[in-house]
Amino acid sequence: MGTTAEGRRHAAKIIRRLARAYPDARCSLDFRNPLELAIATILSAQCTDKRVNLVTPNVFAKYPTAADYATAPLEELEKDIQSTGFYRNKAKSIKGFCQGLVEEHGGMVPRDLDALVKLPGIGRKTANVILGTAYGIATGVVVDTHVTRLSRRMDLTKKKDAVKIERDLMDLVPQKEWIAFSHRMILHGRNVCAARKPLCGECTVADVCPRIGVGQ
Repeated sequence: MGTTAEGRRHAAKIIRRLARAYPDARCSLDFRNPLELAIATILSAQCTDKRVNLVTPNVFAKYPTAADYATAPLEELEKDIQSTGFYRNKAKSIKGFCQGLVEEHGGMVPRDLDALVKLPGIGRKTANVILGTAYGIATGVVVDTHVTRLSRRMDLTKKKDAVKIERDLMDLVPQKEWIAFSHRMILHGRNVCAARKPLCGECTVADVCPRIGVGQ
């Protein structure tokens, strides 16, 4: 439907249904501060949040500050996060990110999108997660694999690129809803609208969803 008046009406129905179904949706990563959320989000790439939450208590206890990550031997950090997969790349990202925090931001996670995405290991999606979930700042819509799949399936976008999908969603979804909408879409993707066998009979938006690509 695109970002037309009809598309916005369609999106509004989905937003309302998801809000009723998941009124308390939140980030499923465990964290106590913005730094911990940033580290957990980096670790969550190609890994379940459940697995990340099993690993991070020991990691957070061992590395309480950005300086601790920045000065940690890379091989030791790799070992500490190994079970999350792709641990070499993740360790480099974490170390580089934290070195940037120490050198440029006094060890604190900035509240600015442009500042965040300039740091190693932080793309727009991770920056949106940090700003929205840790600081309550709506800078965009988090577009992960769930949001990508559901947005296309629900005909909220026809794009395949995450940045272009986000632009469409930012145009369709009111800014005050961006943070909650992201959490709700992710939760709905995990619980109901799975990639291979979506539970359309249990779906709160079934009657307004065109189910693009389902069963093909």
